[in-house]
Amino acid sequence: MRILGIDPGLATMGWGVIETDGYRSKLVNYGAIITYPRDSFPTRLGSIDKGVRALLDTFKPDEIAFEELFFSKNITTGIQVAGARGVALAACQAYTDKLFEYTPMQIKQAVVGYGGADKHQVQSMVRMLLGIAEIPKPDDAADAVACAITHAHAGAGRNQFRIK
Repeated sequence: MRILGIDPGLATMGWGVIETDGYRSKLVNYGAIITYPRDSFPTRLGSIDKGVRALLDTFKPDEIAFEELFFSKNITTGIQVAGARGVALAACQAYTDKLFEYTPMQIKQAVVGYGGADKHQVQSMVRMLLGIAEIPKPDDAADAVACAITHAHAGAGRNQFRIK
């Protein structure tokens, strides 16, 4: 199975693609869709839509896993990130209905074994679990790969994480 993991963001939307047989996973590719503050909000959303659709055409994932949004301070930023997530979700939904979502705590638990793990611990485990030489960069891409790994580890219980 090929899984696309997405870490939603407006300025940087991380993505990671893995292949798994249910026991072992291997990294296919990773990166980020970058938008720029100098561009209008609609232009940035259009760039995200185009970027996500290109990922779907290139990697043809079987299932797609999103990291759930979490923000606690700046509601304006949160609304814009939610808009970016919505555009990515719409592009993915046009491709497949196999869309899933995991909280940051669920991802930390699945990858590190501890829901309170810090970012460095998660990144180190991503590197170890996939047997790769370096941690994916930028951080948003590493988070997206961790999300894809989490989905791979969900196994038969993955339907409880389906986006409704």
